[in-house]
Amino acid sequence: MSFFISDALAQAAPAASQQLGMEGMIFPLGILVFFYFFFIRPQAKRGKEQKQMLNALNKGAEVVTTGGILGKVVELDDNFVKLEVSENTFLQVQRHQVANMMPKGTYKALSIKKPTKI
Repeated sequence: MSFFISDALAQAAPAASQQLGMEGMIFPLGILVFFYFFFIRPQAKRGKEQKQMLNALNKGAEVVTTGGILGKVVELDDNFVKLEVSENTFLQVQRHQVANMMPKGTYKALSIKKPTKI
């Protein structure tokens, strides 16, 4: 016999937890649905779009890398892309480091601009 917990209350506790059943699952399932629609699904969608963009890459495409380098695709293979970043200057980057394809003429327009002194 315990002086702090009465025997009647100690026996009633398991019966109360057994009554939850299906109602007890609504909140955890709601959290899983929330995470799926707000985190998992958008991330998978972005990954699919990135993969499609990388598959559509071809010679002459103007791209920006994840490091912010703007260049024109000169050569490409399964793993690497050779970019022309200025006249007779080439960089070889991994294919998955290409972040965005730019509209045609972006590279040419920026290479014609002369830097201004501050």
